[in-house]
Amino acid sequence: MPASNVMSFSTLRARSYIFRLPLFTRAVLLAIVGFWIVSVQSVWDVRTWGALIPDELGITTLYRLNTFPFIHLNGFHALMNILALAPLLERFEAEHGTLTSLTLFFGPLTTIPAFIYVFMQKLVLRSNTGVMGASMWVFLLLGMEAIRTYKVNPHLVIATYNIPTWTTPIALLLCAAALVPSSSFLGHLSGLIVGYGCGMGYLKYLAPPEKVLRWIEGKLNLLGRLPHYVNLDQKTYGRFGVLPSSGSSPLGGPGAALSMTGSSQRLGP
Repeated sequence: MPASNVMSFSTLRARSYIFRLPLFTRAVLLAIVGFWIVSVQSVWDVRTWGALIPDELGITTLYRLNTFPFIHLNGFHALMNILALAPLLERFEAEHGTLTSLTLFFGPLTTIPAFIYVFMQKLVLRSNTGVMGASMWVFLLLGMEAIRTYKVNPHLVIATYNIPTWTTPIALLLCAAALVPSSSFLGHLSGLIVGYGCGMGYLKYLAPPEKVLRWIEGKLNLLGRLPHYVNLDQKTYGRFGVLPSSGSSPLGGPGAALSMTGSSQRLGP
């Protein structure tokens, strides 16, 4: 196949994927791009204004708990986080709905990792290192996916070793810390901790009541007014999903969402 046809095919697939993104996911990605564009100018230091800096966190600056994932060091940093975040966030929104995603990511799924990070910086390390970027969300969602995968496919077989699938984000965490010196190990770890907790079933305790969400959706007619909106009846697997019924969960407890299916992979002899 000619190179031009391959490029055209890839471009068409990319455009089709972007146009299929649900509302909250595309809004988050656009916000990341928008904050990066604003950060190019030198009149207003967006990074200093919105980064999660422990000593700068107070009553009047609590907005930092929600602004830091949208702000990045540079264009490359923003692009890498967009590419990593888009498929994970898209799947989350398709499974849980737009309004649920909005309330969770502007609530506990951002503030809890942020408070964990601030706690470790202030009380454990006695440091004031700021953090910014959506990679905390990336590791949070990776942690959820890893636990869900573990419940169906507990081990990845490499040579003669059985590697628990829930440990794969930890390997990525260590690789990121080793290969990207400017990355925040504690920031990623904070997101991963919360992601593991959500993957083990605690997401349902963080989410707002379904009756309230349904009332808001019906009262405002969000499905009819907002394009690409995913309401509570359109979700892929139902609210918080249903785990497969074949066997009990290795971790026990309620499941957070439908686990990824597939067979064990073996690499090497």
